[in-house]
Amino acid sequence: MADYSNVRYASLRDRVVFISGGGSGIGAELVTAFAAQGARVAFIDINRTASEQLVAELAPAEVHFHACDVRDIDRLRSVLNDVERSLGPVQVLVNNAGLDDRHRVEDLTPEYWDNCLAINLRHHVFAAQAVLPGMKQNGGGSIINLGSISWMRGRPGMIGYTTSKAAINGLTRSLAQEIGLHGVRVNALVPGAILTERQQEKWLTPELNQQFLDLQALKFRLLPEHVARMALFLGADDSAACTGQNFIVDGGLTLN
Repeated sequence: MADYSNVRYASLRDRVVFISGGGSGIGAELVTAFAAQGARVAFIDINRTASEQLVAELAPAEVHFHACDVRDIDRLRSVLNDVERSLGPVQVLVNNAGLDDRHRVEDLTPEYWDNCLAINLRHHVFAAQAVLPGMKQNGGGSIINLGSISWMRGRPGMIGYTTSKAAINGLTRSLAQEIGLHGVRVNALVPGAILTERQQEKWLTPELNQQFLDLQALKFRLLPEHVARMALFLGADDSAACTGQNFIVDGGLTLN
């Protein structure tokens, strides 16, 4: 995990932050970054072992893990209710959980398609719905939806994932207009090619690594901390005038 000792967003101290998919990868970095700001962080994940290890590593920071599969909306609502009852209304919601498995269009089934959208899109809507009353009560809040540059590039072999991420753009813009009168900001944080353990284990080759560098204006591989630093800005009062936007963190990736 990165060192955030030189990063200070005073407005995040004691702020209640909820992050989905926080047990590993970009999600674990998000948990780490917000905890380093003194926020009161709750997160969900399906990987209990990795999540409990993260909580132990971040102690004595106030970090709370709840086991939850984001496809189970009733469970998601229940966890959010428990978090708000114990910590107070969620002030920053980070809809991060997702799964970028590769699949050919010829192999798609209705069941696979529905499952893909449930993992990568549906929970964004219902998590936002669940925290909205508390944000209204507080006079505002920040909802951060994790997108992906893959839909802008039209990446093949992952049509369910890219469709979900494209839909997050529409969700973000519409929701920002609908609930902005309550002081709630909604933005999409759009990562490029982020080097995570999952990417290295499943798909990365020396050739693909070089391709990413060749396509980027900045010639270094992007890490989860680069995404987390943008999330801190979007969660803090420093971004008070920002809503309905895509905040792209891709090192200047060529889209064609």
